[in-house]
Amino acid sequence: MTAPTLHAPCVHTVDQLIDSVRTGDYGPDPDRERIALAFTTAQAVRHEGRSHGYRNEVLSLRLAAAVGSCAVEPGALPASALDECVGATVAELLGHPLLPVRIAALDAYLMHARPHAPEHGARPHTVPGGSSLQRSRARARAVVDLLPTERPRTVLVIGVVNSLLEQLRARGVDYVPCDLKGGTTEWGEPVRTDALAELERGDAILASGMTLGNGTFQPLLDHAAATGKPLVMFAQTGSAVLPRFLGAGVSAVCAEPYPFFWLDGGPGVIHRYGGAR
Repeated sequence: MTAPTLHAPCVHTVDQLIDSVRTGDYGPDPDRERIALAFTTAQAVRHEGRSHGYRNEVLSLRLAAAVGSCAVEPGALPASALDECVGATVAELLGHPLLPVRIAALDAYLMHARPHAPEHGARPHTVPGGSSLQRSRARARAVVDLLPTERPRTVLVIGVVNSLLEQLRARGVDYVPCDLKGGTTEWGEPVRTDALAELERGDAILASGMTLGNGTFQPLLDHAAATGKPLVMFAQTGSAVLPRFLGAGVSAVCAEPYPFFWLDGGPGVIHRYGGAR
């Protein structure tokens, strides 16, 4: 058992959080915690009635009962990465040259040390069973509900998920869709590839945890901290990492640890931190 009463310092960067883990601020010694299992999950999907499909690939690491995850571009993870992770200590992987490995290891450690539970600030929310599209829409409602109750005029959406855009449209909220992959939304809107160039256009930011794994999270955090704009994170990547930034720029997190909603048709639980109640 870990000691949930430990007080961890406020952090403002991922590197600071890693340093805090290394110095024992979260309890278990990362030099003594070893990864037992490493695996990837790959998915291709095209929801019924939608003209666009997409692919996902996620690296996951097992530490005791916890699983930490980080999304990667499909095919980008070297085959050797899984072998390098298995049996390694968390401390070793926090210094791994690949950022997704570092994030997955950090997520696994924090899932172990600070699991999603009410005593750590999490509010469980059930995603009902159903088709992949039904579950995607249910998750989208839970995410968008975390935006301020005073409706923002324009939301910068980083990491395009059409169900999230659909939910914003239903609420009459304008948005600027951004994703490194570019393309168009389900409604033919161009997707911007440089989210940082669009920061001034949004009254609030809704961003994927994938920003942790591709190195674009820090500028978003800095911008939200400097301007006071709401920054809501929806996180399969780094679901246990992002709640550590509440109050340091992040205003709310919808945390979705492995297994993700798209892997199963039954009911599941996501965990919400901060935001509108």
